[in-house]
Amino acid sequence: MNDIAFSPNSALAEHSEAALIKRLINRDMQAFEDLYEEYRKKLSHFIANMVSKPQVVEEVFNDTMMVVWQKIGDFAGASKLSTWIFAIAYRKAIRARSKIDEPLSDEAALQNIEENDTEDALEQGRLRQLLNNAMETLSYEHRTVISLTYFEGLHYSDIAAIMECPVDTVKTRMFHARRQLKKNLGGEIADWL
Repeated sequence: MNDIAFSPNSALAEHSEAALIKRLINRDMQAFEDLYEEYRKKLSHFIANMVSKPQVVEEVFNDTMMVVWQKIGDFAGASKLSTWIFAIAYRKAIRARSKIDEPLSDEAALQNIEENDTEDALEQGRLRQLLNNAMETLSYEHRTVISLTYFEGLHYSDIAAIMECPVDTVKTRMFHARRQLKKNLGGEIADWL
């Protein structure tokens, strides 16, 4: 198997994916804690793009990691470990989302803007809010494809495995999502897409 694509200073970078999986199967709690911390931020961000409430994001993240801990022995290695983990999170988030009736919002970003009033922070907050507002107009399938591609850096084949659809479907969703974002963002921001 390939090495895990973690940051060079990550506690997991020194271990190959196969070695990590073996340690997890052997119930190595330190390996699980390292995996948990490595995925906390990026997986929570991914989940937050699908569900709106911070407590639901945390619940979905923890449920995902619990499944990883419980089912690691069932991991067949047909995909990368990260793809398998994101697929679990995707399914958990879809189930959680079906129980939530409210639209997405980014109250935390607005609070951060109020607390930090420097011009750079205000501009970053404004841009973040513009992007969040534009992302809210997308269907969850389109938002998921954008999130996994741009924020998580995954390839279309990995996204297809996560979303359990053909690669061509991922490409079509990306095309429509980018077109909708460009339309909603306009100006210089749309040029980023």
